[in-house]
Amino acid sequence: MNDATSVPKYTPSAVRRIADVLQLLQDSLPIQRRIVRAGDTVYQVGQQFGCLYVVNSGFFKMVNLSGEGREQVVGLHFKGDWMGLEGIAAAQYGCDAVAMDTGEVWGIRYDALREAAVRTPALLTALHEAMSRELTRDHDSMLSLSTLPADARVAGFLRYWADALAQRGLRTDQITLRMTRAEIGNYLGMTLETVSRALSRMARGDVIRFTEKGRRDIHIPQVEALTRFMRAATAMPLSAAAIH
Repeated sequence: MNDATSVPKYTPSAVRRIADVLQLLQDSLPIQRRIVRAGDTVYQVGQQFGCLYVVNSGFFKMVNLSGEGREQVVGLHFKGDWMGLEGIAAAQYGCDAVAMDTGEVWGIRYDALREAAVRTPALLTALHEAMSRELTRDHDSMLSLSTLPADARVAGFLRYWADALAQRGLRTDQITLRMTRAEIGNYLGMTLETVSRALSRMARGDVIRFTEKGRRDIHIPQVEALTRFMRAATAMPLSAAAIH
């Protein structure tokens, strides 16, 4: 997620980069294509590592168990993202990868990827870039959780989702969240009620609008308004934020 002062980059190059990497993988490697539906598991924590997975379509969440045995959403993945990178070092996957809607993942044998990268160095570059983006996302997420108030975190989450869609050439003014309020709260480290109150405040300020289809369908008149809302929420004194 972006922090309260950052401005996301909507560039055609992001769309082209994703398309180019997907084409490179198709041209260079044997790919195991798999259609998944909401709730399907791509791999599970503790399972022996052998493949990396690339999202060709759909939305996916990474789920782990907390110390109390509760499910914890620890990551989100969109088209072009790589999944399973955490399995390289430990030789086993570190979380569950679960589909949030109908989509397609490409399974790529890691040993085949390493062999092909000798012939096609661009594959190694693509892998390293995927790792770098994953580290950046983890850093931004931790920074958000540790420094931003609740309203800013929820607005940042919506901004992050809109950014991800924009970078894939998809519309950002009308989005369907593939997560429940409870899952969003789980991901952001807050309660369902806190998420709902933050969304309601954004709706009252016309930063977002709920459509007639349901509470997961959100209209965003101006994506930049989310950033302004984040800045205002961050600038609010802690005492005032506690009252809200």
